[in-house]
Amino acid sequence: MSAPRKRFGQHFLVEPRVIARIVEAVHPQLGERLVEIGPGRGALTGPLLEQAGHLTVIEIDRDLAAALQARYPEGQLTVYCADALRFDFGALGSELRLVGNLPYNVSTPLLFHLERFAAEVRDMHFMLQKEVVERMVAFPGTAQYGRLSVALQYRFHIERLFAIGPRAFRPAPRVDSAFVRLVPYQRLPYPAQVEALFREMVTAAFSQRRKMLRNALSAYLEEADWAALGLDPQRRPETLGVPEFVAAANYVAERHSVAGQREGASDRSNRP
Repeated sequence: MSAPRKRFGQHFLVEPRVIARIVEAVHPQLGERLVEIGPGRGALTGPLLEQAGHLTVIEIDRDLAAALQARYPEGQLTVYCADALRFDFGALGSELRLVGNLPYNVSTPLLFHLERFAAEVRDMHFMLQKEVVERMVAFPGTAQYGRLSVALQYRFHIERLFAIGPRAFRPAPRVDSAFVRLVPYQRLPYPAQVEALFREMVTAAFSQRRKMLRNALSAYLEEADWAALGLDPQRRPETLGVPEFVAAANYVAERHSVAGQREGASDRSNRP
């Protein structure tokens, strides 16, 4: 049996009652495109397969990937020995159901990576460090609220399902865990006109979260813009909800669009 590798942040789930509760929450059905990230020794893999019939797994550890391939027939299990942080989940098709005990040392960048495949995803069920889940579901104005909160709440309805103690794992982590469900909105409640700009402004705001909005977003908004948005420039970034961040990004996008149209019209009028 492969020993846990520290560089992969491996903590293997071993508690049968927790495994059963996770499978019940996911409730896989025959014919669904179920994808397990970081299956490890396969504690969840077998129970998921029993209900789904087929499972695709993404495992970075080549020894664990080989062991899973040897244990299950190819018709039941498709194994990708790959880094989930770089994996193209869009290549697996649509209506994906993602599930996994995510490595805690890369969970935040992995969530940002997976957010970009929301159009291909039906839902996601993950076990994560409890503090990460608290950040995912945090409200504006709380200490846990930040860039991860805004990015994920923009795209998903997020539900914290239940807590999991360290004893459910081998080796036991030094932190508590929680199981969470993310369901992409079929229609975004607050759509950004230019999502790249929205992400950029949120990142800029929380890279200087102790500064006032006036300073944190000075590259995007001038003094007069705050009144037009109805926002107090002395507020701090962590007090803004998703709708307010989207409104600010859309304001900047519209201003750039109008400026571009004016430049285009000027160029046409100056032609001989």
